Amino acid sequence: KAAAHDDEAAEKRVKEIHFPANKGVSGRVLRTGKPVVIEDVSNDPDFYRVIDSLAGFTTKSLLSVPLRSKDRIIGVLCAMNKKVGMFDQMDMELMSMIGSTAALSIENARFSSEIQEAYKEVSSLNRAKDKVINRLSHELKTPLSVLSASLSILEKRLLALPEKSWRSTIERARRNLDRILEIQYQVEDIMRERKFEARGLLSLLLEEVADELEVMVAEEVGEGGIVEKLREKIDTVFGLKESVPEIIDLASKTRQIIGKIRPLMDHRNVEILTRFDQVPSISVPPDVLEKVVTGLVKNAVENTPDEGKVEVLVQKRGKGAELVVKDYGVGITEENQRRIFEGFFMTQDTLDYSSKRPFDFNAGGKGADLLRMKIFSERYNFKIQMDSSRCKFLLTDADICPGKISDCSFCRVPQDCFASGGTDFTIYFPPVEEKATTGDDRKS
Repeated sequence: KAAAHDDEAAEKRVKEIHFPANKGVSGRVLRTGKPVVIEDVSNDPDFYRVIDSLAGFTTKSLLSVPLRSKDRIIGVLCAMNKKVGMFDQMDMELMSMIGSTAALSIENARFSSEIQEAYKEVSSLNRAKDKVINRLSHELKTPLSVLSASLSILEKRLLALPEKSWRSTIERARRNLDRILEIQYQVEDIMRERKFEARGLLSLLLEEVADELEVMVAEEVGEGGIVEKLREKIDTVFGLKESVPEIIDLASKTRQIIGKIRPLMDHRNVEILTRFDQVPSISVPPDVLEKVVTGLVKNAVENTPDEGKVEVLVQKRGKGAELVVKDYGVGITEENQRRIFEGFFMTQDTLDYSSKRPFDFNAGGKGADLLRMKIFSERYNFKIQMDSSRCKFLLTDADICPGKISDCSFCRVPQDCFASGGTDFTIYFPPVEEKATTGDDRKS
């Protein structure tokens, strides 16, 4: 909306006025697409007097012309109270010409804004793609090179044994390893912008299996259980097997899971604060709940510097129960928040976390945990949400937190860090009766 008036105060008031598009003379022009000249607005039934009251001036005469963009009308250009004489045909033609120019400028501005937003989105996606490809390339290359060499060494050492006892197993392992290596080659080709297809999910699955394959070759020589072990590994990581929901006391179960987690993070100076209220029972598979709670707490600890804290809350929300995992860590940039549940998406470079152990600060992950939680939420009818604010001292992903609050030059006391940023993950579980109804509907 734009306006011009001799009185600056009136001009400001006019810019702030909103009224329905079907009201007034402007509404008539929008409907008919025809310009209108009114010598005395008091005699026109369509004149919307509310505008004069809000603007604080009196309209006597009026000229309104449509703003056209191709085959549609995008607005109305109005002139009021001609200073000398009355509005005439020449005024109408001049206003129509000005209106055409204004409409073109408005549409160009709109298109420019849309193009800029689209460009930002594409640029963001492109950066995400580059991160994924670089991560996959790095994490596939190193373990697969080691595994390939180890398999060759193992084969040489087995030559002293009867070939029938191990040859088929080694060949099977070699074939599967070659398939994984082919994926690695495809990733490298993609990085060189060759047109090869490498499905992200398959890459992630194979990546998770690669470490297991090295162990299995040593354990299963002479046996035929490698394929089954691979299936079990995939099921363990991604929960592809169907888990059976059970009636669970969320507070009690979460307390139990936190008890298991604490010893795993003994090397970190991060405090886990808990509050478990009495809440309605929920229906969810126990193993799914354990993976979700463990994943969220692990994610929170890994994003929280030493001397920091993580809060785990179980509380009532409406008729259901709510689990909240809140950290006061580095937070997530707004750009990354939009894709945090898409999978294969990391908020840091692979080299920043690949050498670290679980629960270390900035240990990060392979991008699978949050995707898995999202899949669980859709399968078992709970809702997961995230709210995050990036640490105000770390404006971009390239800015590095020292990993300990007392080492941060911006923080004099821990409270300075706590107030600077953090992330909340909230999971809502509907009550058992509501969930049961939804489950029946889904099966029907």
